[in-house]
Amino acid sequence: MAETYQQKDKLAGKEKEAFVHSVFSTIAHRYDLLNTALSFNQDKRWRRFAAAKTGLAPGGAALDVCCGTGMLALELAKLAGPAGRVVGLDFCENMLAQARENIGKTPYAATIELVQGNAMDLPFADNAFDCATIGFALRNVPDIERTVAEMRRVVRPGGTVVSLELAKPSAPVFKHLYYFYFEQVLPLLGKLGVGIDGPYRWLPESLRLFPHQREICALFARIGLKEACYYELTGGIVAVHVGIK
Repeated sequence: MAETYQQKDKLAGKEKEAFVHSVFSTIAHRYDLLNTALSFNQDKRWRRFAAAKTGLAPGGAALDVCCGTGMLALELAKLAGPAGRVVGLDFCENMLAQARENIGKTPYAATIELVQGNAMDLPFADNAFDCATIGFALRNVPDIERTVAEMRRVVRPGGTVVSLELAKPSAPVFKHLYYFYFEQVLPLLGKLGVGIDGPYRWLPESLRLFPHQREICALFARIGLKEACYYELTGGIVAVHVGIK
């Protein structure tokens, strides 16, 4: 099975979409546990930071694209409060099922609406939200620029688009240690966590194929997001990109 998760640089369009759907359908039940363990519990801090960069105020409306198990949507709901509205969108049924379970255990169930849909063709009107976020998913969409453009479209003028994503650290010694962990150790730990080889081999492969954070910042600016910038966290292993419509 491991071979099916290698050399995915040739995947595009519907083929990549189907492949990514199969990966996340397989790991949905262990996704949160493994994220926390494999990130040494840093994933929670990263999501809080990304949510804060949206500038979402109490009573505001937010969209979390590729919401997965709902963890970033929950951080947005804390900011929006009971008078606010958060919509989480994902194309994977298993991830949405896990999100419903996670959100149902919190006080934010009435604030968050979950919708099944495609990140590249968002089923929302123009200017419908105060902000749009995407967490650890921009690597997995078939068309990065189209996805960010769709997020921009549904955000009102003056609103923010925020991406939280894995990045490529540059500090020489740290970079080598990180890539050894990420490419050699993490897939083995992931295999132990989900019981099969493969899904967590896609993680380092997807990062290898993903543009550097400088290029993503340039993409934000190219599609018309103003004041595009990014923040590197935890030595540059993740980056938060921010742009204003």
